[in-house]
Amino acid sequence: MLLKDLKLVGLKSHDCHVLMQQLLAVAIRDILSNKVKLAITQLCLFFNAICSKVLDPVKLDELENEAAIILCHLKIYFPPTFFDIMVHLIVHLVREIKCCGLVYLRWMYPVERYMKILKWYTKNLHRLKASIVEKIHRKRSY
Repeated sequence: MLLKDLKLVGLKSHDCHVLMQQLLAVAIRDILSNKVKLAITQLCLFFNAICSKVLDPVKLDELENEAAIILCHLKIYFPPTFFDIMVHLIVHLVREIKCCGLVYLRWMYPVERYMKILKWYTKNLHRLKASIVEKIHRKRSY
């Protein structure tokens, strides 16, 4: 993780996840005004709620409404250029939980970790996928 031109570069998906849920609310504590700080903290708490391992199905409708309110608060304090399609997808996260189940059961972090292990085994760095498949077939043949 490098701090270059006041931007965080080289973060993995899990790093962004931890930043959003745990560290962002603490980092903005003394920097921003109270109203902006409250909106961002509510967003962090929303992500904490939907990523928890235990979720009350009765509170899902309440969380869905809360997501829309949080986005309205953010639209008050941030310029329109801040909002792209990814920001608006927050509204649909609770509906996705209703359809597919808990978020932590669908995370890609274990797959990414396993891919790191497989990439470590590779010999031909210019053709990673072919080298990984070749290595797996060699392992199974023994």
